[in-house]
Amino acid sequence: MGTPLSSIPPADDTSLTTHPASPRTTRRRLYPWLVFALTFALLISDYMSRQVLSAVFPFLKAEWSLADSELASLTSIVALMVGLLTLPLSLIADRWGRVRSLVVMAVLWSIATLLCAIASNYEQMLAARFLVGVGEAAYGSVGIALVLSVFAPRVHATLSGAFMAGGSFGSVLGVALGGVIAVHLGWRWSFAAMAVFGLILVALFRLIVTERKVAENSVDDVAPRGVVSSAAPSGPRRAPVSSLFTNPAVLCAYAGGGLQMFTAAVLLSWTPSFFNRFYGLAPDKAGIAAAGIVLLVGSGMVVCGFITDRVGRVDIRRKWLSAIAFCVISLVCLTVGFGLAAGASQVALICLGGFFAAGSSGPTAAMVANLTHASMRASAMGSLTVANNLLGLALGPFVVGILADWVGLRTALQLSPLVYVAAIVALAAGYRLHPLGVRKLAALQARPAGGVR
Repeated sequence: MGTPLSSIPPADDTSLTTHPASPRTTRRRLYPWLVFALTFALLISDYMSRQVLSAVFPFLKAEWSLADSELASLTSIVALMVGLLTLPLSLIADRWGRVRSLVVMAVLWSIATLLCAIASNYEQMLAARFLVGVGEAAYGSVGIALVLSVFAPRVHATLSGAFMAGGSFGSVLGVALGGVIAVHLGWRWSFAAMAVFGLILVALFRLIVTERKVAENSVDDVAPRGVVSSAAPSGPRRAPVSSLFTNPAVLCAYAGGGLQMFTAAVLLSWTPSFFNRFYGLAPDKAGIAAAGIVLLVGSGMVVCGFITDRVGRVDIRRKWLSAIAFCVISLVCLTVGFGLAAGASQVALICLGGFFAAGSSGPTAAMVANLTHASMRASAMGSLTVANNLLGLALGPFVVGILADWVGLRTALQLSPLVYVAAIVALAAGYRLHPLGVRKLAALQARPAGGVR
């Protein structure tokens, strides 16, 4: 997953100098990558805690006699809380401090995951998963805003795709390790292991990443209250909250990004059960097989983000077109694939469709970042996360769970890619409205500091 990232130029333009780098310059060039690595690792922990549930679906279904819709609610409650709380928590993080906010979030979701391990019935598990959702609500938006603040815009699509792919990689580890641990030690230990891993990572993050060090390496013109940025100020220090929803191209990115996550979320949640029921695999082997699909989803996010940055190097509007292309490929492959009989051809098409399933995530995140004021970047990413969760991560698994109770899981999975049609429409509208979006941002940046509240 790291191959495309190795070709990204350093975040600091000091790399272009012909003079030997001083120790201080070397530290400034390396620190952004350290921030990325630790923030990315916590994102992996985030999704390990979230998706380990999918690996233990068969155990919970048997032990508590749960319907598919009840199992789906345990997944969707997390995404629902993320959708509801992301924006307000992102606004708080933009002002209180992104690093401080990330630490609090990671501690909360890790403790909540530990509560999942001791749940004795469906209601207690639902309450614990509710708390997991509260803790994870704004991590993705605040985390990517923190990362993008220390890297130049020319690599934002690649970094956005790579960072958001951490959700898929975390899901792979959560599903695969969760299934193995559940088979050998019991499903409760699956949750406990994820919780301990998260607490260890957040302690390491707290020691190394600080608000002041991030501000010293920031390429933005804003910093948390009480922290002085080394970047030169320009335009308004704080943009109004209303600017998050007045740029038409950004609204299209929100809608397109959220809708393209619908089917990707379905693959993350239901492929373990698909392989268990239709290929007769035991829960641990079904989890490993599903982890392969999820790994392709994550790898596709990285590669598609890298491709998008190359395609949009001359004309940034082409990033919209690449996002549309990824949706079309996944729509065709998954619709045909789930309609075939079990076998190699079906698995091949599902794998190909899975690779492009969330490929538009990097392009849409880059569009949001490039068309919003730097002071509102975490909040803008929070708005995108709201769309991703309400339209995709929460809605997708739940809708498929309900459909599965009525028409069967395979038919429900075959119907889910049709949502890409709506995503394509939204992304095409964003392409047409992009010039207007650029003018809106330029007008906002030109306003004097005293004119913004």
